[in-house]
Amino acid sequence: MGNEETPPSAPSTTTTSTSPKKLTLIPLIFLIYFEVAGGPYGEEPSVKAAGPLFALLGFLIYPFIWSIPEALITAELTTAFPGNGGFVIWAQRAFGPFWGSLMGTWKFLSGVINIASFPVLCIDYLQKLFPVFQSGWPHNVALIASTLSLSFLNYIGLTVVGYIAVFLAVVSLFPFILMSLIAIPKIRPHRWVSLGQKGVKKDWNLFFNTLFWNLNFWDNVSTLAGEVDKPQRTFPLALLVAVIFTCVSYLIPLFAVIGSVVVDQSEWENGFHAQAAEIIAGKWLKIWIEVGAVLSGIGLYEAQLSSSAFQVQGMAEIGILPKFCGVRSKWFNTPWLGILVSTLITIGVSYMDFTVIISSANFLYSLGMLLEFASFLWLRWKSPMVKRPYRVPLSLPSLVIMCLVPSGFLIFIMVIATKVVFLVSGLMTVGGIGFFFFMKLCKSKNWVEFSSGAEEDIRENGVERDVL
Repeated sequence: MGNEETPPSAPSTTTTSTSPKKLTLIPLIFLIYFEVAGGPYGEEPSVKAAGPLFALLGFLIYPFIWSIPEALITAELTTAFPGNGGFVIWAQRAFGPFWGSLMGTWKFLSGVINIASFPVLCIDYLQKLFPVFQSGWPHNVALIASTLSLSFLNYIGLTVVGYIAVFLAVVSLFPFILMSLIAIPKIRPHRWVSLGQKGVKKDWNLFFNTLFWNLNFWDNVSTLAGEVDKPQRTFPLALLVAVIFTCVSYLIPLFAVIGSVVVDQSEWENGFHAQAAEIIAGKWLKIWIEVGAVLSGIGLYEAQLSSSAFQVQGMAEIGILPKFCGVRSKWFNTPWLGILVSTLITIGVSYMDFTVIISSANFLYSLGMLLEFASFLWLRWKSPMVKRPYRVPLSLPSLVIMCLVPSGFLIFIMVIATKVVFLVSGLMTVGGIGFFFFMKLCKSKNWVEFSSGAEEDIRENGVERDVL
């Protein structure tokens, strides 16, 4: 390759080469879909917050501001550095192990706390059909049992999870397709351009947070790069298809329901699509969409738990975590310790009133994304000769502009956060910094064994950074 730098020879490429099965294109597309969306569930508050027109414009325009740039960056950096550390590898390669470790802290905490909401969501929908699960020990037992069952499913193999994601997506999306088709004769296009009910104040905080919640986490799939068949070719195509598929899955039901159903704007809460289905087609479709919400929650849980578990395994491979954190199951080749740790945190958080914690997780995610954009630009400028099987076809000044727009949005989301969110996020960040120096002490004292992957990688590629 002449004077091109080669991508890092991360241990993940060696470790996972013996894996009997790897993710192919179709399962990867649907895993990305469940990392990000999982269906139109959760888009309804955008109408309540800003009215029909702004809701439609939001889901039309926001992907160009946020989703596409994030997906492009993920495609380039994942194909250049195809290890299970994903965004941790990118920050470590750009700015050194300290920033790699802090990136890992921010992303892992935000991801695992986010995962905790999905078993709760499943139980919330189930209790509508089975009231016994509303409270008390039946609710607690159901929550633990569902979390452990879903985690065990993750344990038996990533390829299994990938094909389950395909099935769950088809079953959970089909009622929305039916609802949209049945709604066609009832659609009145003038309703699409409504600015909302008179006298209803716009809630821009809710509006932008709804868009952010429904269209982020594109980079989470990067932590599975070492498990993908021919990642240099598979990832860019999978991300392209997933972006289109996700945007369409949000927009079609939104156009259909807004155009065919007239209700008070305040009724556009989470879960309103199920009520709209009953208005449009009958109770049978409402029940199907509610069942689909449970299936979507399962898919979201599986995809995001996989990313968190393989992030732990990838961080062990590059020497940020102790080597034992990367242990895999002998039967299924899955990172069982990463799955276990993520599951235990998920169970703990799911019993808390975690509105503030989830807001703090979003704050940490935003910090991680700012670091990710900086890592992308720095690597393009500092290491232009690194082989990039997929390369965003823009010059460096254009890439700066591409990153500045979503970065401005991230800063806006962070500025409007409450003081409690600032405090909790600050404590979590301080904890992450302390964890880095504790790991550094463990390495210097030889208390536990670390992989030498990070040091070897940096020496081989000439990145002048201090290592652990």
